[in-house]
Amino acid sequence: MSNHYDVAVIGAGAAGMMCAAAAAARGKRVLLLDHASKLAEKIRISGGGRCNFTNVNAGPQNFVSDNPHFCRSALSRYTAQDFLALVRKHRIAYHEKHRGQLFCDDSAEQIIRMLKDECDAAGVAWRMPCKVNGVERSGELFRIDTDGEPVLARNVVVATGGLSIPKIGATDLGYRIARQFDVKIVETRPGLVPLTFDGPSWQPFVPLAGIALEVEVETGSRKGKGARHGHFREDLLFTHRGLSGPAILQISSYWQPGTPIVLNLLPEMDVAEELIASKTSVKKQLGNILSQWLPARLAEGLLLANGFAPDARLPDMADAKLRKLGDAINRWAIVPTGSEGYRKAEVTIGGVDTRELSQQTMMANKVPGLYFIGETVDVTGWLGGYNFQWAWASGVAAGGSIE
Repeated sequence: MSNHYDVAVIGAGAAGMMCAAAAAARGKRVLLLDHASKLAEKIRISGGGRCNFTNVNAGPQNFVSDNPHFCRSALSRYTAQDFLALVRKHRIAYHEKHRGQLFCDDSAEQIIRMLKDECDAAGVAWRMPCKVNGVERSGELFRIDTDGEPVLARNVVVATGGLSIPKIGATDLGYRIARQFDVKIVETRPGLVPLTFDGPSWQPFVPLAGIALEVEVETGSRKGKGARHGHFREDLLFTHRGLSGPAILQISSYWQPGTPIVLNLLPEMDVAEELIASKTSVKKQLGNILSQWLPARLAEGLLLANGFAPDARLPDMADAKLRKLGDAINRWAIVPTGSEGYRKAEVTIGGVDTRELSQQTMMANKVPGLYFIGETVDVTGWLGGYNFQWAWASGVAAGGSIE
């Protein structure tokens, strides 16, 4: 039958194409379905158009999940070096940018073409654009209802991604399929996303949009059951609505609404000790001193926000006040009012509960033949190529195991 397959993969993104190629290479009759008219848009826009396709340091420590050890199996069986071998096979030039992040020299299109070529070489069939309306079990087969002819398959792989960046087609289809088959979902929220601030306490910082500097940032706690603590040293960017940059995107995956993030704006310096030690020898105004270490507009904003006059002279300041100022710079605790949401989030935190899946095959424990991979699953990587590595690894784990 022309509409009868061993494997139907719903979602032709990074994880979906990887899975389809792996399954078809093992002789399975595979169909790849996607509702988009343009292939793998999320790959296309990634890494500024050059696709940060993996990270050489990728390991379980770089991922957030309610079940943090789940990702270990897939990541250990398909590593960054394995994907690099595929990139080299297709003669795609690449470079390492920062902390193990690998990018195409030319364009993200090369990765899309590589994955498409791997699928085509293995004999994967395509239906695109093809909207999937639902999936149901029909005896030993799954029946996929589409806007065209229905599809019958012995196995279904859900690779529909998360809710991030709806303007390029993100939907909740994967979660709807999971719920339909009574597969639990970990509550979802935007991840790798700018954080927003408002209210009177933030007003001195609104004019600072565009200022960037390297900081340390942390949030959460190391104590208690299920504690989730994040700590990064990356660049911070002030925006018109709050804070962004790699430091904030990273910490957003650990931040819980209503809790503070703590910034160290001068991680190489104990500001209070430096100021107190300089009182007898430096006669300058506080604003001028801080401007030697921080962007001038930021220095002034911090002083005003903490009740200091920028023209106050250092020798006139009590040690206790200087310690307060030091804390405001080295341990600046602020509570975000929210985030920029899914429209600007690079990933979705949460998703299909990994305790419902086999870590070897990605198959749902209660539903033989139903698999969940990639961003649909509650495994979220750090910024820097880690989420793509999870897509490749989870795709191969499923595609390489389907019988």
